[in-house]
Amino acid sequence: MSAATVWASGTAEVAAMPMRPEALVPEMLLVGGAMVILLAGSFLPRRRLWLTRAVAAAALVASAATAVAGLAAGPAMAFAGTFAVDPMTGAARLVVTASAGLLLLLARDELAGSPREGEMYALMLLASAGAQVMAGGRDLQVLVAGFLLTSIPLYALIGLARTGGAAEAAMKTYLLGALAGIGLLLGVALLYGVGGETSYDVLAPALRTAPAGAVAAGAVLVLAGVMFKVGAVPAHFWVPDAAQASGVTVAAFVTTVPKVGGVLAVYRFVDLLPDGIPGSALVAVLAVLTMTMGNLAAYWQDDPRRLLGWSTVSQAGYLLVPVAVVGRSDLASPSLLYYLAGYAVTNIAAFAVAAALPRCRDLAAFTGLGRAEPALGGALLVVLLGLVGTPPTAVFVGKLTTASAAWDGGAGWLAAAVLVNSVVSLFYYLRWIIPVFRAKERPVRGAFSPLPTARWAALVGAAISVALGIAAGPVWALLS
Repeated sequence: MSAATVWASGTAEVAAMPMRPEALVPEMLLVGGAMVILLAGSFLPRRRLWLTRAVAAAALVASAATAVAGLAAGPAMAFAGTFAVDPMTGAARLVVTASAGLLLLLARDELAGSPREGEMYALMLLASAGAQVMAGGRDLQVLVAGFLLTSIPLYALIGLARTGGAAEAAMKTYLLGALAGIGLLLGVALLYGVGGETSYDVLAPALRTAPAGAVAAGAVLVLAGVMFKVGAVPAHFWVPDAAQASGVTVAAFVTTVPKVGGVLAVYRFVDLLPDGIPGSALVAVLAVLTMTMGNLAAYWQDDPRRLLGWSTVSQAGYLLVPVAVVGRSDLASPSLLYYLAGYAVTNIAAFAVAAALPRCRDLAAFTGLGRAEPALGGALLVVLLGLVGTPPTAVFVGKLTTASAAWDGGAGWLAAAVLVNSVVSLFYYLRWIIPVFRAKERPVRGAFSPLPTARWAALVGAAISVALGIAAGPVWALLS
């Protein structure tokens, strides 16, 4: 059994680990950075708001450095055992900070000189801290706190574009988030009522003797609530609207960072449930529904951002596959962590191409990009085929290992669903790829004029996606 799997379990070994309140320093640094940005942004003139981006970058680097130090210091618990500092939490912290750091490159082109530049960085840091709290929480109250800390900045981020579409997307996200939050709180209250505790270490044995019907109802409500963060069925409807109507940086952020915390929170929660409660089966069904619905809805989308929005819904389904076999396969935890890392960088790189070409708001507008901008066209080809699951990209290894985990866990039908949906998804990605390499009748040099920083973000993201795929062996060894 992998170290991360052991840590996800409510075992006596976990309860006996040393308590280190300083273990939450990475999250504290992000929140502290957000506070500094909010205060500084109130006094800085618009021409100096770039300083808030420097503060955000420093907070992310410091958070990542302390996360690495926490991993080196060994497993520990914080705040009476309600937060675990384990390989799973460490991986989540690094993925979140790296993703947010890459997104700062997109924000430079999109937000430089904007009066709301500082507010956006502060909201990104707060939501990132919330995702990390969700990933490491081993208590239902901590889960709720992380959910709210991630959700509230999310609504503001989506509405920052201040357009009619952004307002509609923000309202839809808020309403779905409020409904999901109510369901989550009801589920937490129900489980607390029958278990007498919210800490996973105490709650896990208590639920084994609690009424099965009440436990099942509470588990369904909690899972349905957290699925809002994952962007999965039944709380996925906000994702494509947010991806299409908000700024590109925000679209990439909301479809990436909250997923990290949400998926790992579901992993820990499902592992908490007693054997008589079919939590894994429910997650398996949601995984298939999510990947299928996301793929089918993406088929005829012409707006690249909306297409990517539905694509992220389908990717959420693949990410739930190893969660469905938690406790039944040693591959579940490392495959999930690897897939999260590969998905995050690949998805951000895809949005970075859209950010580099803000005037290209339909797939036909990308016609001839491969000849006019070979590097950017090549990066787009790499990331889109990567999202399909084409070797040697990181998502290919992620899909392969998650399908292997499903097979190893006795859910061969789930592995088959991953394969079939991956093949199905190729169609709508090809609808974007083909125009990129189709020659225009009268090519005009410099017709695309990509934004420089976003272009570099796309190239770097595509390169990391390939590098992670090629270096899958060493990375897998670190995660196992």
